[in-house]
Amino acid sequence: QVQVAESGGGLVQPGESLQLSCAASGIHFSTYYMNWYRQAPGKQREWVATISPVGSANYPDSVKGRFTISRDNAKNTVSLQMNSLKPEDTAVYYCKVQVGGGYDYWGQGTQVTVSS
Repeated sequence: QVQVAESGGGLVQPGESLQLSCAASGIHFSTYYMNWYRQAPGKQREWVATISPVGSANYPDSVKGRFTISRDNAKNTVSLQMNSLKPEDTAVYYCKVQVGGGYDYWGQGTQVTVSS
């Protein structure tokens, strides 16, 4: 049984940092692309970061230079380091195991709130 669980969300002030973690089990973790998405209230889910099995990362312009995705294949975890957070980064953040063919696995999400 595949399980995906995010952690690390919380309330921070603008300009502060936060690190999210995602643990995945029940899969051959090291062979899959891993992704972070986010969804703000009233908005569509938005792609935030992707990391390949060997650690190559990609980001949309909205977070490039502020967010860093990393993975530890020995621990079956992927992390998202978020720096210089802005109020518009407020959202529920989701981790996704990219299997493809309609068989992707999602976590339950973790809330990040950026507010003064």
